[in-house]
Amino acid sequence: MGQGGEPRRAQAYDGELGAAVARAQDGDESAFAVAYRIVQPGLLGYLRGIVGDDAEDVASDAWLEIARDLGRFKGDGAGFRGWTATIARHRALDHLRRLRVRPRSAALEQDMLDLPGPHDTHDQVVESLSTERALELVRGLPPDQAEAVLLRVVVGLDGPAAARVLGKRPGAVRTAAHRGLKRLARQLGGGGVEGVTDDGPRTLGDSK
Repeated sequence: MGQGGEPRRAQAYDGELGAAVARAQDGDESAFAVAYRIVQPGLLGYLRGIVGDDAEDVASDAWLEIARDLGRFKGDGAGFRGWTATIARHRALDHLRRLRVRPRSAALEQDMLDLPGPHDTHDQVVESLSTERALELVRGLPPDQAEAVLLRVVVGLDGPAAARVLGKRPGAVRTAAHRGLKRLARQLGGGGVEGVTDDGPRTLGDSK
């Protein structure tokens, strides 16, 4: 499913996803495959932003845990995306610890927040985030901003859900996503994508 990770697009699948998860919990293996196809593109993009080329391996570990614990999940399609992102994040952090690579500590810059820009500029950044080059740029953001942008834009979580995944306050996550998207807009678009904003998170380096 060409659900490139943009939140509005991801959310369009939440009804189908919730129904598939419910059927999968009743033992329908084909329904689990449907849930996997809906969730995996965004989850893989998120993991690529954290662990780079090891994303496929980390995703496989995450899906083994998701399948094992599926019976314990309670919630709808959007809740399932948040739950799977939490599991994937824990697997990614375990992976980084094994490699003895700590997420960079977040430099919490006190940039002045500009007024929100028009949404179409946000959409332009979102379009660009489907590319490998853009994921590389995301990985170059301060860690808190990078993870916030990945959860909001690539996984498609809303602000409160992203904050739950990260164990942070929604306002902190919003601030980090706003700053990250602004910086990406400058890097990606040159002239046309400046006033980017998002209701997002603040997240990677101060993970945990």
